[in-house]
Amino acid sequence: MRRPPIAVAALGLFAVGLLALRAEEPANEPAQSATTSSEIVLRRDRNAAPPVATTAVAADASVAKGIVFHDANGNESYDEGEKPMSGVRVSNGEEVVVTDEDGRYELPVDDGTILFVVKPRNWRTPLNETNNPRFYYVHKPSGSPQGKRYAGVEPTGPLPESVDFPLYPQEEPEKFQAILFGDPQPRTQQEVDWIAHDVVEELIGTDAAFGVTLGDIVFDDLDLFEPQAKAIALIGVPWYNVLGNHDVNYDATSDELSDETFERHYGPNYYSFDYGPAHFVVLDDVEWVVKTPGKRGSYRGGLGEKQLAFVENDLAHVPDEKLVVLLMHIPLTGVTDRHPLYRLIEKRPACISISGHTHTHEHVFIDGKDGWKGPQPHHHIVNVTVSGSWWSGSPDERGIPHTQMRDGGPNGYSILTVEGTDYVLDYKAAGRPADYQMQIAAPEAVATADLEKTDLWVNVFNGSAKSSVEFRVGGGDWSPMTQRRVVDPLFKWISEYETKMLHRPWRALPKPANSSHLWHAKLPADLPVGVHVVEVRAKDMWGRVYEDKRVIRVTD
Repeated sequence: MRRPPIAVAALGLFAVGLLALRAEEPANEPAQSATTSSEIVLRRDRNAAPPVATTAVAADASVAKGIVFHDANGNESYDEGEKPMSGVRVSNGEEVVVTDEDGRYELPVDDGTILFVVKPRNWRTPLNETNNPRFYYVHKPSGSPQGKRYAGVEPTGPLPESVDFPLYPQEEPEKFQAILFGDPQPRTQQEVDWIAHDVVEELIGTDAAFGVTLGDIVFDDLDLFEPQAKAIALIGVPWYNVLGNHDVNYDATSDELSDETFERHYGPNYYSFDYGPAHFVVLDDVEWVVKTPGKRGSYRGGLGEKQLAFVENDLAHVPDEKLVVLLMHIPLTGVTDRHPLYRLIEKRPACISISGHTHTHEHVFIDGKDGWKGPQPHHHIVNVTVSGSWWSGSPDERGIPHTQMRDGGPNGYSILTVEGTDYVLDYKAAGRPADYQMQIAAPEAVATADLEKTDLWVNVFNGSAKSSVEFRVGGGDWSPMTQRRVVDPLFKWISEYETKMLHRPWRALPKPANSSHLWHAKLPADLPVGVHVVEVRAKDMWGRVYEDKRVIRVTD
């Protein structure tokens, strides 16, 4: 049976496994002292000092106590002579306190609390056998409710006398990369194998600091959490996970219980960590709603008051000038209570958010039309998906579906590069070279009389409203192309062609969706008869230029 993640129980009471990963937060930031008294005081004033544990809470409430320490001998237990770490944040999923000069903290808990450490910069937490960070302790004395199809958390027993979190030093440079997987979403072990061949193999040995799956880790079958984690672990870097709508227990009677199996495997459904100069906040924006008792529920985009309180308390410790990256599953504009979140981030000069869910790739710039009040639009990225269009379409020579996404982009993943407060996002098509960044659609042959009405389309996979795209034919002058939000005609043609095939032994492609990264022009009307090279160059929002070519024939 899989061991539930836990933190170290000191004084030999019982060593429950600590879950800590490279969740990092700058340990070199000013430490705050925590004192003991009778309640946790949270300062909500933005200009006030960050919240600290100022008391021990009421006598009738349960209080977790522990220490954060440098685990010099690597045994995950606090031993004599090991150094306590002050100024490190610890949370119960709502309050956030910092350890005192002796590395100690106190937090109130109930029978469903998950305690976790916010990993400081230049420190890492332990990893489990599948490279998932072990930065938390699940306190569920009686375990998860029984009777569900997929097992939740095993009973954890009484609260340990001390719930301790070991940390280990590591170098975290000002510039680093993180891998972002949107919706791998396997239905079966075969599809887990496709993920291994399509993206894992090419990432083994990566220099990235860590990876994140942005939800829909699996497709409803939660027994695939473990084989999926084992495959991704081969990449060889710490791997964080976001809860998606296909990762919840569909037989749950409330939102609180819908995450039990996820928690069994990965720990808290929302949390935060520092790495290098950036602060990452993982959100659970999948709200499970059961309107009729005894009937199956449904999901919607939502955060809830408790999670919003955690974000507020967490960001109170994060300097305004620091880059903050929010990671979630459902795109931010689809979250019902997003406006309170906007209020918490809109005055930060460096803050972005990244999601999955739609099986498209898009750069969204949220402005006043959606209630944003910040001085600049908020950059939200809807990430390319590993599964593309849910592992659909005809197979390639490896037997893996081409699974082109609904907006015409290839399946794959992205790479986020952070340097200070700056960031760049790269789109990496699965199984393709890094410079494969666009697809040109033009006819093989066109008659001279039809040139002026012949369309040239370019799908620039990572393009946005801040991109510029130009084309030329035969070395002539460059001409601008126009961005159009329509269905990619090449994907439409492929979809219709495959749909007409009889006895199709693969899953059909989905209905095409409008693409946010499509550019259009008409071919020049004066091209002579012959063979010509159509060149396209695209400049992205970071000023980088990509080029591609396509050969066409002009006939008489």
